[in-house]
Amino acid sequence: MSVNYAAGLSPYANKGVCGLPEVFDSPEEVKVKVETLVQLIKESEYMVVHSGAGISTSAGIPDFRGPKGVWTLEEKGESPHFNTTFEDARPSFTHLALLGLQRAGYLKYLISQNVDGLHVRSGFPRDMLSELHGNMFVEECEKCGRQYIREKVIGVMGLKPTGRYCEVIRSRGLRACRGKLMSTILDWEDALPDRDLNKADDASRRADLALTLGTSLQIKPSGDLPLLTKRKGGKLVIVNLQPTKHDKHAHLRIHGYVDEVMKQLMEQLELDVPKWEGPTVCESSTATSESSTTDIKPSKEKVKKDLIKEERKREATQLTEDGGVKEETLSVKRERADSPVGINEEK
Repeated sequence: MSVNYAAGLSPYANKGVCGLPEVFDSPEEVKVKVETLVQLIKESEYMVVHSGAGISTSAGIPDFRGPKGVWTLEEKGESPHFNTTFEDARPSFTHLALLGLQRAGYLKYLISQNVDGLHVRSGFPRDMLSELHGNMFVEECEKCGRQYIREKVIGVMGLKPTGRYCEVIRSRGLRACRGKLMSTILDWEDALPDRDLNKADDASRRADLALTLGTSLQIKPSGDLPLLTKRKGGKLVIVNLQPTKHDKHAHLRIHGYVDEVMKQLMEQLELDVPKWEGPTVCESSTATSESSTTDIKPSKEKVKKDLIKEERKREATQLTEDGGVKEETLSVKRERADSPVGINEEK
């Protein structure tokens, strides 16, 4: 693996309970429970999903506390086996099913403890997503807060400088921001990002249904967020093979592979699962299909085009005195709207 996330973290003794035995419901039990979940989803007005490492195991990325999890094997003095790299990992069926639920209007907000970037790379709208522990592909400017999504993992953890600088062009003049870019990956002692945590907290309090997928809910505060829904009178549904910290609070527990549960769920809801055609970044759930996928990190060519646009805009403004600016200004706006979009290439 290009970056061993677990090995990059600082030493920490209390990693929770690892290696608990897995429990499997019978196929008949899973079918009946999924039918109950479908009804809960149809009745829900605001469903929030909490995702953990268990939704990425089918993508070749090991979990942490499962029988073959990173921390479980560490306790035994063994090393985990990776079937892929973070860059080559493809979103699992569950990642794409969640995107389908969002597009169908059932899923209102997604809260993830995962750092593998698969939710973002699947095209899930970033304005409906909180990544509480960071993203291996995202770095953020410490000065202006601009985030850059890369094609390759950042390679730095613990909110440390990545060695690159912000290229955002200031509103006046052509000078770039030049703030230091920082890793978004948290280490054990790091506080959760305020923006993501606040949005996750608000969504959890607003929700009438909290669905947790592939997480043992052991890590605070992310693991306790579903309880906010429960305390507000909502229902909690847990899908996980191992026992979780909050099983006693659950309205429904499904012991089965997450992908299989989600497959039955989508079939019973009669929803299509989006096809994945490569890494796609969607910034906004309300954007048009053309403008929703966006360039987070501008390439050198794009920066050059932006400079030309700014120059043309200033020239157009100068023409105002002669009454000839309207057509030129509209031309600049159309170019900006029609600019190429897609996931960014590493500089």
